[in-house]
Amino acid sequence: MKNINDITSTECAGIKGVLFDIDDTFTLEGKLIPQAFSALWKLHEQGLILVPITGRPAGWCDHIARMWPIDGIIGENGAFYYYYDHEKRKLCQRYIFTAAEVASKRKELESIKEEILKKVPGAGVASDQPFRIFDLAIDFREDVSELSESEIEEICGIFKRHGAEYKVSSIHVNGWFGGYNKLSTTRLFLEERLSIPWDEAINTFVFVGDSPNDEPMFEAMNLTVGVANIKNFSSKMNHLPRYVTNKSGGLGFAEMANKILESRSK
Repeated sequence: MKNINDITSTECAGIKGVLFDIDDTFTLEGKLIPQAFSALWKLHEQGLILVPITGRPAGWCDHIARMWPIDGIIGENGAFYYYYDHEKRKLCQRYIFTAAEVASKRKELESIKEEILKKVPGAGVASDQPFRIFDLAIDFREDVSELSESEIEEICGIFKRHGAEYKVSSIHVNGWFGGYNKLSTTRLFLEERLSIPWDEAINTFVFVGDSPNDEPMFEAMNLTVGVANIKNFSSKMNHLPRYVTNKSGGLGFAEMANKILESRSK
């Protein structure tokens, strides 16, 4: 990984939009900090397309789509995308599965939840689970005492044995049924909502992330940035970002944004 200061002016000039994770990428120690939110507004004011891509739940994404200066949001690791239509003053929602399919999958996830809580006593259901529609989020360090690597692996193993998809973020293990992920729904959003071909997007958007569940994006995009805390996971990842910031979390996001804006202004 190269330092963010090595990003070229040519690369910055070609950026049309920023795709970014939220937890520990846009936030810092669980907080939305002014440096990151201010940087987001600066990017918006420069006309860049902005799309958070998160494992956080539908309830959070409803708020974010309405309140943040963004063009849309991919939530629950790709289960849907939301965007706010300002002309119609309406939140628009695009789900990958129907309500009936969601109900059947929820029953399977409930049995997985019970098994995880029984076999990994220190694990907890994420506090934002009531606001989720599609996935099951198991907390291993947000509101519970931090679990060991072996305990996190056991959680992943239970999801796997049930045939579920799963990803490890910086705070949760998220599990779901279905062939979607952050990458597939990001592609769908860009092509379906914004009419941006994927072959174009991989060269004109930058993706910013911090953990293993961002790997599909790191692999697919040509211009990628990790905030400094990605170094905590680098030994467990096969696909790393091209650049890394000097600062962690939201401070790293702001560092990246300011570097891009500064380069473009020249």
